[in-house]
Amino acid sequence: MILDRFRLDGQVAVVTGGGQGIGRGIAIGLAEAGADVVVGARTKADLDEVVARIEETGRRGLAVVADVMVDDDRRRLIDAAVERFGRLDVLVNNAGGTGPRAAMATSERYFEMAMRFNVISPFLVSQLAAQAMVDTVGSGSIVNISSRSSDMVLSSFVAYGAGKAALNQMTRNLAHELAPLVRVNAIIVGGVATQGLEVVLTNEELRSQFEANTPMRRPGEPEDIACAALYLASPASAWVTGKLLHVDGGCEQPAIDVPAPPLLPTR
Repeated sequence: MILDRFRLDGQVAVVTGGGQGIGRGIAIGLAEAGADVVVGARTKADLDEVVARIEETGRRGLAVVADVMVDDDRRRLIDAAVERFGRLDVLVNNAGGTGPRAAMATSERYFEMAMRFNVISPFLVSQLAAQAMVDTVGSGSIVNISSRSSDMVLSSFVAYGAGKAALNQMTRNLAHELAPLVRVNAIIVGGVATQGLEVVLTNEELRSQFEANTPMRRPGEPEDIACAALYLASPASAWVTGKLLHVDGGCEQPAIDVPAPPLLPTR
């Protein structure tokens, strides 16, 4: 049965940033498809709730309080998966994100932080996970969560957009080097109804603008991204690597704009 190709029975997945929003949705979705799931994030209460939901599916969950910006935490997250479950098959690099900031107000430190959070940390987690996959199972799949900010011009997102664009290229390069044992793909996400979009969705005028500029006329839901992540994580995509899958409601232009002040002379 072709639906069996989407199953993850007996597999083990790690999801970073798994305590809320898209990461939470992906972690629960992978468990519903049969995987035991290790969720990492900085807030224990969020993780405990997600683990409870995972266990409701009949699968095993493990919460690991971890900050992907910290080397020891990254290692502890991957080591915990192997120590508890004896293997690693799937990594979802969901942790990331940088708030909007006008270009002329973006400092060197802020830009460096955006690059470290959105591409360097996922790369370092991927190194650890890929080795663990090959050592314990012989193969695996890495799914990176990117953004339409990576390939669409949005004002006030220069640092975030650059970080996610770098993540896209990292995905393609890493896929080439790790094939055929470990597949690496990315999901380029549009506006999803999570805490990050709350300021838009709770304002009637902004929400109307957002929906009018989105061909599917609604924000995404975490489960929309979870479905794509399941495809890329599972044997259903066994011949897919180095690809960027857009899951964005059909947007080809920004659904909402964050205005930036114009550049003016100082004298």
